[in-house]
Amino acid sequence: MSSRIAYLGPEGTFTEQATRQWDREGAHELLPVPTVPAALAALEAGEVGAAVVPFENSVEGSVPATLQALQETQDVRIVAEELVRVQFSLLVRPGWGQRPIRTVATHPHAAAQVRGWLASRLPEARIVPETSTARAAQAVGEGQYDAAIAAPGAARAYGLDEAAEHIADREGAVTRFVVLRAGVPVPPPTGADRTTLLALIWANRPGALLELLEQFAVRGIDLTRLESRPTGEGLGEYQFWIDATAHLTEARMAEALLGLRRTCRDVRFFGSYPRADAQATPVPEHADEQTYAAAAAWVRSLSGPAGASAPSRR
Repeated sequence: MSSRIAYLGPEGTFTEQATRQWDREGAHELLPVPTVPAALAALEAGEVGAAVVPFENSVEGSVPATLQALQETQDVRIVAEELVRVQFSLLVRPGWGQRPIRTVATHPHAAAQVRGWLASRLPEARIVPETSTARAAQAVGEGQYDAAIAAPGAARAYGLDEAAEHIADREGAVTRFVVLRAGVPVPPPTGADRTTLLALIWANRPGALLELLEQFAVRGIDLTRLESRPTGEGLGEYQFWIDATAHLTEARMAEALLGLRRTCRDVRFFGSYPRADAQATPVPEHADEQTYAAAAAWVRSLSGPAGASAPSRR
């Protein structure tokens, strides 16, 4: 397996920061790629051993490009996640001074997080979307735009000045990045894990969503994300992205997957992996491993002679 890691580049992106957080020992060669699909394509082709891509932002929600690219893969799993606090700066070329800023380039997710600041400080500027905040900074260095909204690190990477710092409309924004591998087993449980799924219901009918949610509710599994997205098959046809706080090896999660498989048209499993915040979600007493084992033993006992003593519930 290749020791290289593909990440959404170029140099200076928040994704690079997340990649370096995960590769704390610096044991891998980092390969910047221009888009999320390019990162996954390199992974599936065996050109890299892992890929790191943005998945979800605390302000703007999920990253559609990542969801779509994951949906089109066959053998890719999430094996880890990293959280990065997002800080934005307005970057300009050295010597720009007080000259007017007419064009500002950035990634659409970043633009949404500084919308208010731009409206009040640069109301006449045209906002230009780029594939990443670092690519926007790189383009400013090349003279394509007047300014970029990017991470402070992009200023160092591309020789730019910070005309303004900490310009996000909401302080404390966090972006969640996922680490992807191909053809690997599920990481072992840690006690603070997350499972990511995609469920496609049979049809949009009364009770369909409730039926899906009940698979988790009755088994004491908390959902940290439930997002509906169109299937592309017509208006009103949706599929559901799910993050559940349980691991595949837990009896309750395995049973929930059985229920989803029976009641949904399709279910995609994208991995069970450690939560970056290491926060374990309490398991209700009726859903812990001991209770499931006792229930299974009770069912087995039913095939024995009538009147035989039943196994203890605990």
